[in-house]
Amino acid sequence: MKFRKLVAIEPVSLIPSAEQELHNYAHEVVLHTDIPASADEIVYRIGDADAVLLSYTSSLTAEMMARCPHIRYVGMCCSLYSPESANVDIHYAEAHGITVTGIRDYGDEGVVEYVVSELVRLLHGFGEEPWEVMPREITGLKIGIVGLGKSGGMIADAMRFFGAHIAYFARSEKEAATAKGYRYMPLADLMGWSDVVFCCLNKNTVLLHEEEMQRFGCHKILFNTGLSPAWDESALLHWLDNGDNRLYCDTVGALGGSHLLAHPKVRCVNVSTGRTRQAFDRLSEKVLANIRQYQN
Repeated sequence: MKFRKLVAIEPVSLIPSAEQELHNYAHEVVLHTDIPASADEIVYRIGDADAVLLSYTSSLTAEMMARCPHIRYVGMCCSLYSPESANVDIHYAEAHGITVTGIRDYGDEGVVEYVVSELVRLLHGFGEEPWEVMPREITGLKIGIVGLGKSGGMIADAMRFFGAHIAYFARSEKEAATAKGYRYMPLADLMGWSDVVFCCLNKNTVLLHEEEMQRFGCHKILFNTGLSPAWDESALLHWLDNGDNRLYCDTVGALGGSHLLAHPKVRCVNVSTGRTRQAFDRLSEKVLANIRQYQN
């Protein structure tokens, strides 16, 4: 059954053909093209809609949903990994019969290209001094992956292709990773073993504290590909300020704030590297597939 009214409360990055297809699933479709400035503005935009779309730049809290009693469906046009990391109050929605869907694994390819590009530039000295005395390859590097989900697994596979040794920390040991020759390690051991660490964690997941950063040591390279910092900031700054180390993030959100952009050992391109033309294609199809599945 079609929605009576579907509202995108902010830009949701759907390609034009997908925006047009939304009209197949709702009698009325309203697509806002700017980010709402307040909770009151979000509630006003939703109004009497029974379906809502949003991206990662706004939140939909319990209080907002309580003020919009007609909502029956919320489509997150962004990653949904867990209720704790979501920008929608999943627990309130479930308790009030509101279905919330999200997507994942739509921008990982661009992220993998980003980390390979930055690591190669540093190791070879393209545009700066080589990381070591002579330019070197990824071959033989000890690569640690913190969080072996889809993106972490893709980064591990890419590094293995270039001849790196791979170890990882995750909630549990993974048979598929073991079959590829990847070593499971406790986090502290992984930090001490690795030359380069890639943090590929869900939003708001912090695993790197003072002990882990001390074990990581000096002349090391840290990448964060998540949406938020994977570390305690004080521990990170101590690590950056007391050794020949380097930190790479693609966005200020992953870095933890614009106040860190000027740090001489931080490299932040300030661009979401997963937002490619192909990623928008994948995002659009997954958002529409969630709507179709709900209506069927």
